[in-house]
Amino acid sequence: MATARPRILIAGAGIGGLATALALLQRGFDVQIYEQAPELRELGAGFQSSANGTRVLFALGLEQEIRRIATEPEGKEVRLWNSGQTWKLFDLGAESVAAYGHPYLMLHRGDCHRVLAEAVMRIAPGAIHLGQRCSGYRQTPTGAALVLDNGTEIEGDVLIGADGVHSRIRQAMFGDDKPFFTGCMAWRGLVPVEKLPVHMRRSVGTNWIGKGGHIVHYLLRAGELFNFVGVVERSDWLVESWTVPGTREECAQDYAGWNDDIQTAISHIDVPYKWALMGRAPLEHCHEGRVALLGDAFHPTLPFLAQGAMMALEDSMVIARAIERHPANLQHALAVYQRERLERTSRIVLGSTENAKRFHNPLLAQAAEAQKYVDREWSRDKVHARYDWLFRYDATAVSVD
Repeated sequence: MATARPRILIAGAGIGGLATALALLQRGFDVQIYEQAPELRELGAGFQSSANGTRVLFALGLEQEIRRIATEPEGKEVRLWNSGQTWKLFDLGAESVAAYGHPYLMLHRGDCHRVLAEAVMRIAPGAIHLGQRCSGYRQTPTGAALVLDNGTEIEGDVLIGADGVHSRIRQAMFGDDKPFFTGCMAWRGLVPVEKLPVHMRRSVGTNWIGKGGHIVHYLLRAGELFNFVGVVERSDWLVESWTVPGTREECAQDYAGWNDDIQTAISHIDVPYKWALMGRAPLEHCHEGRVALLGDAFHPTLPFLAQGAMMALEDSMVIARAIERHPANLQHALAVYQRERLERTSRIVLGSTENAKRFHNPLLAQAAEAQKYVDREWSRDKVHARYDWLFRYDATAVSVD
């Protein structure tokens, strides 16, 4: 039998874990978060917050703080790898608000993480426990216990595994996963905007497409930073980590022959980081008893729909609402969460893999063929079909009955 005020344990204090903690704390639950890192910080990288994710951040009461740290782009465009030929995809800004009720924002991951952490600590100053690496869990007669590497067990009514792509909670639930190498590796880096030519400071989300690679860039932190993410087909780097440094020279070589704007951006990146892109098949379920997975622990996905952080934010709101709706039957609450999230997240995982082919098609090597390909694949109707169902989703209103 659950306690009158269920105690929720969360493994992982990333964006998904903190958003979940905040949503539950705001609903009056006792929440304890266990994070392996010795200090609270996030990677120096950007992410795109489409309306479906911004809606959750605003529902958590963070609109003022988020608007202060965000950049609101004017639109999105596709550019050809060598000539820079440009095709406008769609407006963002006012169009996103008109269509979906919330803006499309560009956020520095560390800034968003800080806002969430501060909000959690305002409500529950002692809820975040650092330097606590989990090794797994066990079910108990009244809930679940988080097992730490040092052998300590912490018991709660529910355990939520939000411990990332290499999740120990997922491993305990399913055994070792079987990631497959996609044949691609990625580069990321930040550039102070003042180092770039004026024409590269436009506040638009840009996708450069080409044969065997693509690049996405946009502005962060109210336009102060230029966020660079490049993906290239390479088979000689298999380390799945966001924190391994490469060199500007190696990155530039991967994009030899690309437009001068790309080479300019790379030349100003302080430290470019590289990581192998590994794919995983969607899970068939995401909870076992009183234990559930969330965010990358549940649905690790490739970055080709810009929805990884959005899915974690959606998860956080849905699981908090389900637990609030069914506090006396927490196992049922997790089943409701699974019911609502499984199909959507699986579709996004598979769609992200499919989008890689769209960005790297061999037809993009030549301008004439590229024009035909873009006309076909990035027509307004095609773009609407690919993205409208993503942006329209409302985690604050989906059924949790």
